[in-house]
Amino acid sequence: MHRTDFDVPVKLENHPLIESIAVDLPAPSLNDNTADLDRLARTLGQLGRSPVQIAPGKMNKLVRKIRGNDLCFRAVVGYTGTHWEVLDVVARSPDSAVFGFALDLGTSRLVFQLIDIARKKVIREVSEKNPQAVWGEDILSRIIFARDQEGLALLRDSLVKACSDAMLKMIEDSGIRAHCIYAVSCAGNTAMSHFFWGLDPSNICREPYIPAANTFPIVRAKELGFDFFPNALLYLFPNVGSYVGGDIISGVIASGLNRSTGIQMLIDVGTNAEIVLGNSEWLMACAGAAGPALEGGVVERGMQAVSGAIDKVRIDRKTLDPDFRVIGGGKASGVCGSGLIELVAEMFSSKILNIQGKFSTGLRCPRLRNTPDGPAYVLALSSQTGDGREMLISEIDIGIFLKSKAAMYTILSLICRKVGLSFGDLKNIYIAGNFGNHIDPEMAVRIGMIPDLPLETYHGIGNSSLLGASMLMCNRTLLAEAQKVRDMVTYIELNVNIELMNEFRGALFIPHTDPKLFPSVRIPQSGPQSLNTQV
Repeated sequence: MHRTDFDVPVKLENHPLIESIAVDLPAPSLNDNTADLDRLARTLGQLGRSPVQIAPGKMNKLVRKIRGNDLCFRAVVGYTGTHWEVLDVVARSPDSAVFGFALDLGTSRLVFQLIDIARKKVIREVSEKNPQAVWGEDILSRIIFARDQEGLALLRDSLVKACSDAMLKMIEDSGIRAHCIYAVSCAGNTAMSHFFWGLDPSNICREPYIPAANTFPIVRAKELGFDFFPNALLYLFPNVGSYVGGDIISGVIASGLNRSTGIQMLIDVGTNAEIVLGNSEWLMACAGAAGPALEGGVVERGMQAVSGAIDKVRIDRKTLDPDFRVIGGGKASGVCGSGLIELVAEMFSSKILNIQGKFSTGLRCPRLRNTPDGPAYVLALSSQTGDGREMLISEIDIGIFLKSKAAMYTILSLICRKVGLSFGDLKNIYIAGNFGNHIDPEMAVRIGMIPDLPLETYHGIGNSSLLGASMLMCNRTLLAEAQKVRDMVTYIELNVNIELMNEFRGALFIPHTDPKLFPSVRIPQSGPQSLNTQV
């Protein structure tokens, strides 16, 4: 799956992480015997780029290029947070394009953006399956596998190879040379950051849950195995701790929570549901196991929001037949989280489901099937699916999904209550991930998954981890901002207690056992619909 040529979707100040600066060095003389590289550092300082450092291994090559261009050239420099590093010297031209990669190191998928840094334009975006899944679909299985050095090496090598293969293919397809890549900006959860860096992750899942590292030095990309990018610096977003990783720090920056005066919330639905609440003065975070079903990863025909997934559903109130949209067009392979939300919401409004998430008794409809696992609804006919089988959504599937939606609402409710807030205090709620790209807030409110707030409160921002990583390359001030956010975030543990369990049980219903919490949701009159068609 890939996209090509679109702007980084935010307005950013013109402070790129990498700059190509026109330099005219004054000619040396007996009256000015400053060394070539010192002369370069002095001139860059006069142009506002100081202090300047040069990697020892680059010194001789840079001197040759300076002399080879008769002291008139472009210096490509990168900002490290404390100093500028001279990455390359190139021939003088009206402008010299500098490129970089933004990476989202996801547990399930790796997403890459090739970026023209000066123009703030994404040249290409590609998503690939994370190859580590062969050692465990979930992150805990991989952490256990990585307890010995051999397992950790296998996980890291597979990750670096997958990243290398994807990035090399992208620059080849775009006609860009590898030496023109000057930055790689990465964000991932705490465990993925450890795998990427080759650090032992085993203590992340053992009390008191201490990572090997939460902050990472800015290094040359080749130090982590990306030898084909000889001029690139590599940045990895810092973690807060075991449960709040660099992907969430990146997401906070992408959504602007840390720059807001009003109270806002970020919901990132992935392997888990991770929530951040706050503003420019304080940030609170928590995590919960609400993610897999909301991504479509638990129900039998569930899948992520990629090509072939059903992501939009409407049900005719008279015939009870569904109309749906498939991502990418063509026949359906499965249903993603947003599709499940809409399906359940529409089945509820069509009286196919009651408030308990059970099929209405006595309902006669050609879309219903009796299966060994109980009743099921035919979302897609065999002629509409890629494998030629009917796509059935069973009562068991719906029950599993409702547990995830209940967990989501409970987490949102409890984190607000922990800091003495109500949902009405929230100015904006940002929903991240592929889930955020496709979710219809009205449908999610209808089933009681998210608070019943004005729909303009909700904003889907897509892959916030990737967006923050791309923003960093286009605005170097975000380096300091990422560290500040890391220091601001307080993680709170939502312990399993009576309060949580009581709220969870109430949220298992559609939309909730307390209808006053969802005043905009119309509860259908009870009683089955009868169609003049036999099952």
